[in-house]
Amino acid sequence: MDCIFCKIIAGEIPCYKVYEDSRHLAFLDVSPCADGHTMVIPKKHADAFAEMSPEEAGALFEAVNKVSGQILKRMDGVTGLTIGMNTYESAGQTVMHTHVHIFPRFKGDGGGTTHSIVNSAKSADPGYLKQICERLTCE
Repeated sequence: MDCIFCKIIAGEIPCYKVYEDSRHLAFLDVSPCADGHTMVIPKKHADAFAEMSPEEAGALFEAVNKVSGQILKRMDGVTGLTIGMNTYESAGQTVMHTHVHIFPRFKGDGGGTTHSIVNSAKSADPGYLKQICERLTCE
């Protein structure tokens, strides 16, 4: 497998590790968008979040929660966090190994909200929203 994150997990590529447990690894992004920009990844390879089991996804976000708390407590000047992931290429995923970005936020950093990522909704009409809701409702 030619996955850069799997190579980091295997120790073939060094990283700035900030957290590790038996199932996850968190390390600083080497091309950070903010000081302390951290990636949290599962050690078990999954190309994308949508391919993980609910149990694996829950465990990943437990690790994200733990790392987020440490960033908030230990990094000077952090006033918030933006947490997100890109799932599949059309959403901007460039490394096909599930990963969650934690972006420390600082007052006046000029960054946007998650709402600034895309603005392509066709309508906010209640009838249209109801149609989408009916398609997406989990059984």
